[in-house]
Amino acid sequence: MAGSQWSFESAIGLSAALAAKKVSAVELAQDVIARIERHDGKINAICVRDFARGLDAARAADAARGRGENKPLLGIPLTVKESFNVAGLPTTWGFPAQKDFVAPDDALAVSRVKDAGGVILGKTNVPLGLADWQSYNDIYGTTNNPFDLGRTPGGSSGGSSAALAAGYGPLSLGSDIGGSLRVPAFHCGVYAHKPTFALVPSRGNTPPPLPPLPFDRDLAAVGPMARSAADLSLLLDVIAGPDPLEAGKGYRLALPAPRHHALKDFRVLLIDTDPLMPTDEDVRAAIEKLAGDLGKAGVTVTRQSPLLPDFAASTRLYMRLLMSFWASSFQPEIYAGAQAAASTLSPDDTSLRAERLRGITLSHRDWVAADGGRTRLRAQWRELFKNFDAVIGPIMPTTAFPHDHSPDQETRRIKVDGKDYPYADQLAWPGIATLPGLPSTAIPLGLSRGGLPVGVQIVGAWLEDRTPLKLAELIEREFGGFVPPPMFDD
Repeated sequence: MAGSQWSFESAIGLSAALAAKKVSAVELAQDVIARIERHDGKINAICVRDFARGLDAARAADAARGRGENKPLLGIPLTVKESFNVAGLPTTWGFPAQKDFVAPDDALAVSRVKDAGGVILGKTNVPLGLADWQSYNDIYGTTNNPFDLGRTPGGSSGGSSAALAAGYGPLSLGSDIGGSLRVPAFHCGVYAHKPTFALVPSRGNTPPPLPPLPFDRDLAAVGPMARSAADLSLLLDVIAGPDPLEAGKGYRLALPAPRHHALKDFRVLLIDTDPLMPTDEDVRAAIEKLAGDLGKAGVTVTRQSPLLPDFAASTRLYMRLLMSFWASSFQPEIYAGAQAAASTLSPDDTSLRAERLRGITLSHRDWVAADGGRTRLRAQWRELFKNFDAVIGPIMPTTAFPHDHSPDQETRRIKVDGKDYPYADQLAWPGIATLPGLPSTAIPLGLSRGGLPVGVQIVGAWLEDRTPLKLAELIEREFGGFVPPPMFDD
């Protein structure tokens, strides 16, 4: 996949080039715009273009740099997930009824990006209600994976991952509740970081037409996506920190430094599969190679530990709490149907589908009990991270799968080494970090035998986001990272 010398450069690299006057912000913006115009008819990652205002921002960035100003993202072109409010642009979350809603103000994360000098060139496509690992809706159509147009780029930040893989700027802003940062990063071979819960305020990442009030959506996180591990920290530092309307009045962010700065000092617990949601041969092979590479680099790699929380129990708890939250926005007729289905469940049915149904109709009393289980789970993770610096494991059980837009996700199936599993059961792997609210960094590990990206997530301790981010940087530096897709030729 050819391109200009800037198409696949990192944000840090572009900042250095801008500072050295090797390129201007306007030239970078024009480069990305031209690339979108050439390729996005095939990929459909950018659902809302904002080129004119983006070029104005680029000109302003060049003028600011000429005055001697220096900001973290000054002149860097980037994209934003459609779910974030950008003043003057539509925010729909894929809901046809909201296709004419135009946000009057920026989301807090967006305003922080703009204040840091970022040049926003457009918004990226999402699934309906952000509730799928595919990115399609009736307003903007289907986003395709740049490595194989017949396959998903992931979701719900799938437009962002496809944009990064296609060279539409080095950064994007996304969000995650069921793997929506990490899954698309995995499927498109890029990087993403799901921060510790509430580390990045979510104001303005709000379904329309709800007002953009301060609100920590249970389990959900706002985070950065990039083609380079170090760029994740660059964008995270811009968007993290308490909302000034509430906690920011009395609190300031002070994340601890990474536990180590050299690969050989890390203690890693590595897992590659689980009976509840197994992984396929491609995923296991990539993890096995990583284990060998880390061991040769001096990392202490452990493959099993009694300190690891019970995967089956925590996954069932995650299903209940996740669906309890999502169900709050269900239409009355859908909720009534779920109530009827849940009432027929046998107490002995412990399938993940049953847990999802139970979660939809969870009483507040039962929710409080489930939340208590989450509190105990966090305590278990605290004990584990006294002995390990990070847990490395799968993000999804398979590489990117073919588009499947059948309307009922509960009837979809995913093949793992030739055996069918319920599509929604894939939530198990992203949930390992989502339920306890832990930071998790998605990193690519190259391509499968079939030429599709494969990768892992690095889970760290509560508010120790800099540790998995540092480990991701060290792995990229030592073993390589993003590989551009081959199918597009400039």
